Amino acid sequence: MPGRKKQNKTITLIPEPSLRRLPWYLSHVKLLHADGQRSVSSTAIAKGVGVDASLVAKDLSYVTLQGRTRVGYKTQEVIQALEEFLGFTATHRAYLFGVGSLGGSLLSDRGLRQFGLEIVAGFDIDPEIVGHNIGEIPVYHIDELRERMQDDDVHIAILTVPIKQAQPMCDQLVEAGFEAVWNFTPVRIRVPEGVVVQNTSMYAHLALIFTRMRLQAHATSQQVE
Repeated sequence: MPGRKKQNKTITLIPEPSLRRLPWYLSHVKLLHADGQRSVSSTAIAKGVGVDASLVAKDLSYVTLQGRTRVGYKTQEVIQALEEFLGFTATHRAYLFGVGSLGGSLLSDRGLRQFGLEIVAGFDIDPEIVGHNIGEIPVYHIDELRERMQDDDVHIAILTVPIKQAQPMCDQLVEAGFEAVWNFTPVRIRVPEGVVVQNTSMYAHLALIFTRMRLQAHATSQQVE
């Protein structure tokens, strides 16, 4: 039967590079669908996100999507399949630790909810922040963590604390029972086996940008000479 096949593969089978590309495909196909396009080929997706078409076909095979000859994939089916596969259709509750400028911005970002992440509280030690709301999100003192965890079904910790506090805070969160840590600090934190950690360092990405700019400038100067 044409169309979407029954989901029978687990997300653990997909290589990380493929997993990182799937949200690109999802965003692009959402734009196409919003513009009224009801089908899309892997070639069109590849052109839209700037990757090879063979990669798109391979990546989507992990999601068990089946295209149609000369038609491609139905955009609505792609959106539904990718959102389910990536976990965006379920709600994952999180606490944020370290309500500085970055942490405050994340608390204010309501757009994370459309990807399945709901930040239900922030934690800090600054008396000027504790006890207040940022947007609709309350900020508590870190000493209240254990008490709050008894009432909230939270398994994800978002870490935006200062550098020196990153590993000690992570250790405290692991001890408290968090299953995953989304780390925004420049420190590569260590966690025991069984705890998921995702390091998202803006500083590392800045280093990549600056280095590539220098390399590009050097290549240009060499061509001129």
